[in-house]
Amino acid sequence: MALESLMVKLGTPAPDFALPGLTGEVVSLDNFKGQPALLVAFLSNHCPYVRRIELALGALTAELHERGLATVAISANDIANYPDDGPERLREQVLRAGFTFPYLIDESQETARAYRAACTPDLFLYDADRTLAYRGEFDGARPRNDVPADGSTLRRAIDLVLANQPVPEPHTPSIGCGIKWKPGNEPRATLL
Repeated sequence: MALESLMVKLGTPAPDFALPGLTGEVVSLDNFKGQPALLVAFLSNHCPYVRRIELALGALTAELHERGLATVAISANDIANYPDDGPERLREQVLRAGFTFPYLIDESQETARAYRAACTPDLFLYDADRTLAYRGEFDGARPRNDVPADGSTLRRAIDLVLANQPVPEPHTPSIGCGIKWKPGNEPRATLL
């Protein structure tokens, strides 16, 4: 079942994290100090919504890295019940999609809960102060449409953040596969 992102309040500080990457290194929020923009992308390998945009996401983030965009992906799905989102399959995705950023495993799902991630893809763009400047869709591409997957919506937001400008609302929520929560980890509704 497709879900929309929860549209966390703009200006919310980026929650800290320290998670293992696919190559064994531990990556934290501090690893991205000094970068003028940080994209935190909750992704998965099995989700058709992520598959639809993954090549364009890899290309866009590599291009904008040269201008100061840091990117980190986090997989929080329950791999016991969704083995296609296990580390080996994520490594295949990295190669297939051309990802050049760290891809982290949130086995406890605490980071996903702290960010209030709801779906894959769920995209959170932070400014230099690590306050939330944009949350929402990559672009209008969906598994059952022929809208080009070019990252146009996210690109506009990144351009504004890199220019130290606010990203005007409304932001269109991301839509995708719901995070596959371990039993008992499902987030409770909260107001922000």
